[in-house]
Amino acid sequence: MDIHSYEKIWLVLAVLLIAGFVSTVTYGATAVGVQMIDDDGGTINANALDEDPRFSNPRVEQVGENHYAAYVVAQQFIFRPDPITVPANSTVTFYVTSPDVIHGFEVVGTNANTMVVPGQVSKLTVNVDEPAEYGILCNEYCGSGHHTMEGKLIVKPESEYAQGGSTDRLRHSNPVRRASGTGSPTRRLSSGQLS
Repeated sequence: MDIHSYEKIWLVLAVLLIAGFVSTVTYGATAVGVQMIDDDGGTINANALDEDPRFSNPRVEQVGENHYAAYVVAQQFIFRPDPITVPANSTVTFYVTSPDVIHGFEVVGTNANTMVVPGQVSKLTVNVDEPAEYGILCNEYCGSGHHTMEGKLIVKPESEYAQGGSTDRLRHSNPVRRASGTGSPTRRLSSGQLS
């Protein structure tokens, strides 16, 4: 069987393209810590968030030594609580859900980012090392007020946090943009940079 030279060239190009796609996905999944959305956070009745003890009162709570859980509700067009305040040198696990439409939850300037789907609880864990302020944005179009949906993650020095505690007030604030880097499944926020 004789294969035309143009067919050989296209066959080789197709195989190289497939190999390139496979290697890119493999690299993204292993080397730079890209995570796919999973159901680690569980499911929830989006119409009854007020009945779920985790989300009826969105808050930050200490769940272990230097480990905090932030229960966040993303809804048109706010994040609750806002701001989210935690101490430096701690690990924060965000549990985020929505009662209305799909939202995004992105810590600006980092690779801490997840999609928020009604009926599901998105789980995202970050390590915060140094005091800083990070903006939180919705990066999924959620309606006419989408551009106003923002919040703030405030990482306070441990001594200040111990004196003032967390603030779970509902208010809007402008995001503070920081530099980004690469990360692993548990993200590390340090001086505004992910490592």
